[in-house]
Amino acid sequence: MSTKKATSALISVFHKDGLEPIVKKLNNLGVTIYSTGGTEKFIRELGIEVVPVEEVTSYPSILGGRVKTLHPKVFGGILNRQDHEGDVAQLAEFEIPQLDIVIVDLYPFEKTVASGASEQEIIEKIDIGGISLIRAAAKNYKDVLCVSSMEDYSEFLDIISSGNGNTTVAERKRFASKAFNVSSHYDTAIFNYFNQNHDEAVLKISETNGQVLRYGENPHQKGFFFGDFEAMFSKLHGKELSYNNLLDVDAAVNLMNEFRKDDPTFAILKHNNACGLATRDSIHQAYVDALAGDPVSAFGGVLISNVQIDKPTAEEIHNLFCEVVIAPSYSEEALEVLKGKKNRIILIQNEVDLPKTIVRTCLNGVLVQDKDYKTDTVADLKYVTGNEPSSRELEDLIFASKLCKHTKSNTIVLAKNKQLCASGTGQTSRVDALNQAIHKAKSFKFDLNDAVMASDAFFPFPDCVEIAHKSGISSVIQPGGSIKDQLSIDYCNENNIAMVMTGTRHFKH
Repeated sequence: MSTKKATSALISVFHKDGLEPIVKKLNNLGVTIYSTGGTEKFIRELGIEVVPVEEVTSYPSILGGRVKTLHPKVFGGILNRQDHEGDVAQLAEFEIPQLDIVIVDLYPFEKTVASGASEQEIIEKIDIGGISLIRAAAKNYKDVLCVSSMEDYSEFLDIISSGNGNTTVAERKRFASKAFNVSSHYDTAIFNYFNQNHDEAVLKISETNGQVLRYGENPHQKGFFFGDFEAMFSKLHGKELSYNNLLDVDAAVNLMNEFRKDDPTFAILKHNNACGLATRDSIHQAYVDALAGDPVSAFGGVLISNVQIDKPTAEEIHNLFCEVVIAPSYSEEALEVLKGKKNRIILIQNEVDLPKTIVRTCLNGVLVQDKDYKTDTVADLKYVTGNEPSSRELEDLIFASKLCKHTKSNTIVLAKNKQLCASGTGQTSRVDALNQAIHKAKSFKFDLNDAVMASDAFFPFPDCVEIAHKSGISSVIQPGGSIKDQLSIDYCNENNIAMVMTGTRHFKH
């Protein structure tokens, strides 16, 4: 494979970390270095000769540094085709130096936005010269190698060191691909900043962190995760997370976000639905009572706590085969116990901002919606029956409603004393969901007398409240909104059942 030896390089970067060994290597290889502003000063302070870009353009940096490299003598040096006689002739005619290497990064736009900076500070971090240089150098990869991120410094240094300044077209093309990844991601971030209110019905998503999974939902499907998993979790132990693990972890995190400020709460999830949930005075008791909700389904599940997991809780967990354990922290003794199973995945959940929208493929396109951030509270409740719920029932109703919101529709959740008794999940009718929940609760010996019922959507008929009443349910929470709400209200009044309505439906498909 033919190679090309570099004789010149343009370096203009915001981040100087890791740049020194590259500059020194280029200097040792006899490469002429051109630079601007702070980068020029950095190189000069290393005792290495550098040519200011202003000497090439005969034009100073203007407008407070907004315009430095936007000049034909810079872009001509990058974009010329060295196998094109006309291009080569024009380089000589206009005294334009050939540029073989371009090392440029971009102003930290995303970090500036995330820092809460003012709009003017954010606008000033929209890079113009840098993005133009990257695109030009990447476009002309046949003759120019473009290094567009400090993350690629190490690989670039290895290439020029092993090749003695020579690079192959395959290497230059690979770096061009990296460069266009950088530029497209940067433009996407800028557009999304300007389109925060979605005035433009346009979807642009860019995730630069990708991970190849063992497989997708099933072994015959390929699977990938795109996102910064390490920012959200510190993985302390265990095997690599699978596609299904990640879905369950996502469901667990979303559910536990409802209970972040509550007393110690523990949840056990399987196939994205909670099979156990309890809030107690201690996390140990919360786990024990969450497991009691369905000790059969808990096998192979994902476990999550809203407080530190201690040794007694870890010892209980250790008796169960589970895929993943998530908590904000662990005691040293608890970690020692949990690490007793080599494949058990142990995660610490870090504080990060989660996406505010949900995206999923649909037909030949994509569906996008806001996340369901509405959490039902006592202040939202409309008391529609003569009998109002007691303070204990109100706590259970809100507890059940939070869980109902995160359970696959159609769903009914039965709870008592801030413990999940059972839920009916993903049923085609609400009656089927209720019957499933009642059957399951009774199979695990739960006493449903004075338990509460939550529904993700309204009751079009009084059949559900009638079935619930006959099983001992004393209080009901539901959105309301059916033209036949009164039928369910009348039944509750006739049978001394308390019912409240939230006015908010929580479908989850």
